[in-house]
Amino acid sequence: MTCLSIMSMRKKFQYKVFKSNTSFIVVRCVHPSCSWRVRANKLIESEYWMVTKQVNKHTCPTDFKTTRRRQATSWVVGECIKRRFINPGRVFRPRDVMDDMKQRYGVELSYSVAWRGRECAYENLRLGTPEQSYNLLPGYLHMLLQTNPGSVVSLEVTDGNKFQYLFIAFAASIQGFSYCRPVISIDATHLKGKYRGVLFTAVCHDANQQIFPLAIGIGDSENDAA
Repeated sequence: MTCLSIMSMRKKFQYKVFKSNTSFIVVRCVHPSCSWRVRANKLIESEYWMVTKQVNKHTCPTDFKTTRRRQATSWVVGECIKRRFINPGRVFRPRDVMDDMKQRYGVELSYSVAWRGRECAYENLRLGTPEQSYNLLPGYLHMLLQTNPGSVVSLEVTDGNKFQYLFIAFAASIQGFSYCRPVISIDATHLKGKYRGVLFTAVCHDANQQIFPLAIGIGDSENDAA
């Protein structure tokens, strides 16, 4: 359906689902007098669908076409723009999404659809949501201790079992600190994800005057508790 939605935006028409179940689907042009339609059947023991019938000619009036189309949902928008996020340093704001969809597909989006489309693209590229990533932390820390004996980790959650603080010091960093200058520098940077927070780093100088990482931590803000 995503490919069909993208095609409808490119061809500047709208469609609606006329009939559907788990084995077939029939879609038609939204204009009542238009003859365009497509029928597709699901292949047996497969996730793929095959188009079995198509009337590819539109008979609806040309003035029926608009720049606002029902197929431009947040999910479809996310599929259209996800390749724009290949460069991790690029900032793609909802206004940029609106301009990009207008230029490439001639579709005018509301700000809310553009914002949700951007979030769908992020979720697609991350292969999961931020919530799912946080749920993986206990397992990750367990395996870290198994594969890096001597490391120190700490994960604190709120009374509602929500993430609050994280601390990680690898065994190699702990052992290497005895050969470094006994001065520790701590700095922090603000995280820009969905839940914000602050990333702390502790470093020092080794015998070659190079920066030696000691530990990392994540907190809600730069405060004494964190």
